[in-house]
This record gives sequence, C-alpha cells and structure tokens, in this order.
Amino acid sequence: MASLFSSTAESAAPLPSAASDRHGDRRMERSEGELLRQVADILRRCLEQGLAVEVEGLGTFRRREGRGIEFIPDGRIKVFIAYVQEDLAAALRLHDDLLRSGFDPWIDKKRLLPGQNWPRAIERNIELADFFIACLSSRAVSKRGHFQAELRYALDCARKLPLEDVYLIPVRLDDCPVPRELAGHIQYVDLFPDWEAGVARVVEVMRKAARKRLCTC
Repeated sequence: MASLFSSTAESAAPLPSAASDRHGDRRMERSEGELLRQVADILRRCLEQGLAVEVEGLGTFRRREGRGIEFIPDGRIKVFIAYVQEDLAAALRLHDDLLRSGFDPWIDKKRLLPGQNWPRAIERNIELADFFIACLSSRAVSKRGHFQAELRYALDCARKLPLEDVYLIPVRLDDCPVPRELAGHIQYVDLFPDWEAGVARVVEVMRKAARKRLCTC
C-alpha cells in the first residue's frame, strides 16, 4: 500500500527555504493587490455608467446626486426560500409578497447566476439567511433531491443557534404531512386556504424574532 508520507529522509521532499517563503508571500500580496484593483476598476466603470452595484449580504454602492459615491448598508431581513420545482409558482408568489413587505428573500430562480457554483452558492445563502422558509407540500415531502438536502443543511445551521431562536419556518402549501423531525420541534404555518393570512403570520413571526435578536445583542 502506498503512503503519502515516508519516514525515510531520501524520499522526503525538500523543505522550502525562508527566501522562497518570502518570494511566495510577495507574489500573493501582488496578486491580491491586483485583484483588488480589478474589482475597484469594475466598480468604478459600473458607477460611471449610472449603475448601482450590489454586494450581496453587505449593501449597495451608487452614485450620489451631483458628485461622489455612497454605500448603503443592506439592513433588510434575509430569507431563504426552499421549494421543489413543482411548487415554483407558489414559491415565487411568496418571494414577491415578502419583497413587498420589506424583506430580502432569496430564491434560486431569481438569484443564481450563469456559471456560478450553485451548490456552494445555495449553502452560502442558507448560512447568510436570517430565516429559512421550507415550502412543504404533498409533492415536496415525498420527493428526493435538492429540497431535502437544503432542508437538512438548514437543520444543521439551526442546531448552532440558541434554542429559543426562530430560524427555520415550515409553511404548508396543502394538507400534507409534516416531516417528523420538524413536527416534533418546530411550529409550521399554513398558507392555505387563506394565503394572505398565512403570509401575514409568517411576516409577523419573522419581524418579532428579528426584534428579539436585536434586544439580546
């Protein structure tokens, strides 16, 4: 069996010298500096064209009226929406309702970019989200795939939070069973038969939880 490590001096790779370490550090500093200059150049050109530049999770750069640039921090509550493809219409409706209510909802159909590493982008946005909404339906609870993976990842994130913190909010789109791991610990909200009342309840829960977090910081 081959080994990645050897106890013999002859087979050991030579250790880099201090000089080569310094050269490597300087190359890294130059590459990081060049990258920052490229980012700054892209930002400048976009702003010169009158475009606002959003840095996801941080805020937006835009030109002031007259002269100068301003940065507007994004203080909106971030909400990740998980769903199965068959429930896309309902998920998009929920997205639009939350957007109108002043939240920053994240849904893959609107936010994933071409060429983006979408599995990592989804995990990253679950981590960044203040709340995770799982759209449960008769189709979602029995279907294997990305929805189940996102739900499990959100449960892992929730386990790192204080016990009283509200993070994962299941919503039912129809009269479906709630998965056992959720039903025993987390209260769900029905978006049927009265969609507006259900969304209003979700909004109320998230705003109340967000205020509570601010008070405990």
